[in-house]
Amino acid sequence: MKLVKGAWKILVGIKDGLVLIFMLLFFIFLFAALSVRPNQAAIRDGALLVTLDGTITEQPQDPDPLAAFGSASDVTKEHSLRDIVRGLDAAVKDARVKAVVLDLDRYVGGYPAAVSEVAAAVGRVKASGKPVLAYATAYTDSSYLIAANASEVWVHPFGGTLFAGPGGNQSYYKGLMDKLGVNVHVYKVGKFKSAVEPYTRADMSPEAREANQALYGNLFDQWKAAVAKARPKARLADYLTRPDEVVTQAKGDIAEANLSLGIVDRKGDRLAFGKRVAEIVGARAGKPAGNFNAIRFADWMQANPVKATGDKIGVITVAGEIVDGEAGPGTAGGATVSKLLLEGLDKHKIKALVVRVDSPGGSVMASEQIRQAILQAKGQGIPVVVSMGSLAASGGYWVSTPGQVIFAEPNTITGSIGIFGILPTFENTLAKIGVTSDGTQTTPMSGQPDVLGGINPVTDRVLQSAIEQGYGRFVGLVAQSRKMTPERVDEIAQGRVWVGGVAHQLKLVDRFGGLDAAIAEAAKLAKIQGDAYYPVFFTKAPDAWRTFLASLSQTDDSDSDWVDSPGGPDAFARIAAGQRTGFAMALGDARRLAMSGQVQARCLECTGLVPVAPQGAAEQSLYQLLVARLFG
Repeated sequence: MKLVKGAWKILVGIKDGLVLIFMLLFFIFLFAALSVRPNQAAIRDGALLVTLDGTITEQPQDPDPLAAFGSASDVTKEHSLRDIVRGLDAAVKDARVKAVVLDLDRYVGGYPAAVSEVAAAVGRVKASGKPVLAYATAYTDSSYLIAANASEVWVHPFGGTLFAGPGGNQSYYKGLMDKLGVNVHVYKVGKFKSAVEPYTRADMSPEAREANQALYGNLFDQWKAAVAKARPKARLADYLTRPDEVVTQAKGDIAEANLSLGIVDRKGDRLAFGKRVAEIVGARAGKPAGNFNAIRFADWMQANPVKATGDKIGVITVAGEIVDGEAGPGTAGGATVSKLLLEGLDKHKIKALVVRVDSPGGSVMASEQIRQAILQAKGQGIPVVVSMGSLAASGGYWVSTPGQVIFAEPNTITGSIGIFGILPTFENTLAKIGVTSDGTQTTPMSGQPDVLGGINPVTDRVLQSAIEQGYGRFVGLVAQSRKMTPERVDEIAQGRVWVGGVAHQLKLVDRFGGLDAAIAEAAKLAKIQGDAYYPVFFTKAPDAWRTFLASLSQTDDSDSDWVDSPGGPDAFARIAAGQRTGFAMALGDARRLAMSGQVQARCLECTGLVPVAPQGAAEQSLYQLLVARLFG
């Protein structure tokens, strides 16, 4: 009888579980059906509110839907560069948009090329005659470039802006490796390939210093020129060269120093700023002071979908670190990207293909897998154009080599043509605690590479030779693609990183322009007349469970008050955030060493130009862990 009762309980449990699953699926599909319709009622005359509370990125990662139940400070939002630019451009011709408001209070950062694209879009709105008002408690170099293109730049009276410029120190672990007894075996080609230096040196090599000074100097010169063009009356040079004197003269009032130099136009808190916007666009009756008629950006994007008439131009995105196997958005899994591309070629009758690259590189095997998939398009006679975003370095350049035409921005970071491999061994570490290893070998390669016993000279020579062969293949691909001799490619390669402007002079890229310019060129190569074309993005369908769980934690803030929105950090808090970023980068370096073991085409210099988000692609979120436990 007990056995029957137990079996009955199991069957009831299974039944209840199935009912729960079907209920969840019902709500998922109900949510999807409702969410596809734009909230047209929210698109009324007012100010388009663009809240950049996080980073600007080419392809945002899937957010952890359960993160909202934890601390909000643990999650950094990622905003799509493509959506921001498209939304701002759509505002230019729509009469309902009376002004644009840029909320940069909680802005974290973005790579120079991405930030420049957003800044240019803001400039186009201002040039159309519509007011653009920017607000932040404290601006960073990145956020200020965007704000500088606004009609009015506001700063909190207790805030202020301190410009740092690109550069700074990075961590080196050679001393730590020696103390721990870890032997880091490095195999590389390219005197400028500095990605391995943190593990093998206690300081920066002369070659890396030379390359970094040129890279950061070029980027900073472009930033200064862009700011000067947007705000010609601002006395920026005084603030960059002697900020201590300027702030001291203002009796320590950083915001007042900014105002006196024309860097900002007005001081005021969120209440005062909201009142100013209300003077331009009006405010709804019954709302507290400091609020204004606002158009939510999410509603705006839904009401302005991408054009979908004419011939199709396929767009495949290679964004983030290139890794073996599968990966979600924001990380370029070799298997994932190649599958999306091959399925897209099979499903859509595209006339041309644009490869959008925004990656510092990564696995050589994964890079080659993606390149082979791109070659399938070329094999079908489809024109291929490459559009480089903020980054297209190392493995990012490897996947760009099939392009007939390569577009980049003047401050795109590219090149870094070189490869390396790292293998740590721990024979000395173990010896310190009395652990040794021994055995028999039938060949010099028996048991090699031996993580516990060390790597012998024969294996060292074999691995270094393989790396040299891989570098030769990389050089050969570039030489064939760019119609250069291998000797010339080797001369400008050596793992050195270049900005887009210099890369154009070196013929590593063909033209300047963003994604739209690349799509237009692809249409031209496909002999499409006029503008009778539209882009089709080959992307992975969003995870249904993730979408549903995320919807549970979302709230409708269409009527939220401007003055009630959380403010941003002041100048001191911005500095502290930079320190936390340095710590996060050190943890990333440790993770890369621990998980090394594949041939890499990666750019180290690229990683120090934008803050590291607390929630990285390599760490498993709570949602991922739950899914792994339930369905893995």
